[in-house]
Amino acid sequence: MLTAIVMIDATPAQIPEVAVAVTAIPGVSEVYSVTGDTDLIAIVRVKDHEDLASVVADGINKIPGILRTQTNLAFRTYSPADLDQAFDLGLGD
Repeated sequence: MLTAIVMIDATPAQIPEVAVAVTAIPGVSEVYSVTGDTDLIAIVRVKDHEDLASVVADGINKIPGILRTQTNLAFRTYSPADLDQAFDLGLGD
C-alpha cells in the first residue's frame, strides 16, 4: 500500500468546500485544515501508483478552488509503538 501526503493550497473563500470535495474521493482517508504554508493536508492511501495518479492527478487536482498541490510519498510509517520498540534498551522495569 502507498501512502501519500498531499498539501493543498486553495482559494481562501472555498477552503471548506474544497475539503469536503477532497474527502469524497475514494482513496483519501483524511483531510486536515492546518496552519502554516498550506491550507489543507490530505492523506491518501492506495494500492499502487496507478491508483495514486487517479486520486491526485485525476481527482484532487481537478477540484474547483484548488490553486496548487504538492504530493509527498511516505517511505516508512513510524507509530508510537514502533518508536518505543526501536528505543527500548532492554533494561526492564
